[in-house]
Amino acid sequence: MDIGMILVGGSASADVDLAVRAEAAGFDSVFTIEFFNRHGYVPLGAIAHATRRIRIGTGIANAFTRSPLLHASAAMDLDELSGGRMIVGLGSATRRMNEDWYDVPFSAPAARMRELVQLLRGAFAAAGGGGFRWEGDFWKIQVPIYSRPGAARETIPIWIAAVNRGMIAAAGAVADGLVGHPIASRRWHREVTIPGLRAAEAAVGRPEGACKLKPYVMISIQDKREDALRDAKNQIGFYFTTALYHTILDLHGMREVGKQCRAALRRFDVAAMAAAVPDELVDEIAIACTPDEAVDRLTQWQELTDEPLLYAPSVGVPQDRLRSNQDAMLDLFGRS
Repeated sequence: MDIGMILVGGSASADVDLAVRAEAAGFDSVFTIEFFNRHGYVPLGAIAHATRRIRIGTGIANAFTRSPLLHASAAMDLDELSGGRMIVGLGSATRRMNEDWYDVPFSAPAARMRELVQLLRGAFAAAGGGGFRWEGDFWKIQVPIYSRPGAARETIPIWIAAVNRGMIAAAGAVADGLVGHPIASRRWHREVTIPGLRAAEAAVGRPEGACKLKPYVMISIQDKREDALRDAKNQIGFYFTTALYHTILDLHGMREVGKQCRAALRRFDVAAMAAAVPDELVDEIAIACTPDEAVDRLTQWQELTDEPLLYAPSVGVPQDRLRSNQDAMLDLFGRS
């Protein structure tokens, strides 16, 4: 497997430093995150200049909070700066994130995402000149003088973040990769994600495997297993405060876990969120263990993906444990 890392250094500068260390350790790819206080694209400019080999990407950028040509120009600039190493990872985010954080409307996310990917491919293809026009259901763009001199490649890989079935189908129809959410279990990917991708590919005549699963894999490594479990449970419990993800719990017959996590959120009780998550669910979602167990645990994902994206939990995790976890990830999973 190739090994990717999600950059959660805590700041833009720290993410650049972490990317440099990941390249030196032999990782194959690094990805930025985006949040109300973090920009998905901007740090990649510095990372492109600070690295030479490792692939870089957004893991993920919010799809609908920018116009399509802002995505396209950012991607092509970063692809040029990195010498053709850019991957565009896009996610719809939730309704609350779009409407409350960014004050943008939110509707038909799967259909809009599908069109956005097709539009971006059209913009990449038009870089040689001759203008760009798009007449779709969600966007209408007319740039008669469109061109983008200096593009590093004719196209750039596009991955879509997906949890539920509608977005999985959109990814299978148009994307190069599906970014699996850190809350998705191996069983969810085995029984829902991968069959959904294959069905969507077949429906539009794409070859099987055209869209590859690129899952976040939550990694929590500590000298004491109970510390590793606690840190993973903090993050998992936080994610399950979002009802959108409870379909995963339904597959495991654990809907009550989500109810308890949401109740804990209303009290801002992170410890109660973590306490609601059973050990067996952690083992399906994350690698939470001591250093001597970690490498063998990652092989459990080998049947599902050719590139897991390793992700360190941060919710309720002390900074010293976050740093020691990232150090262990670099040491254990690198191939320098």
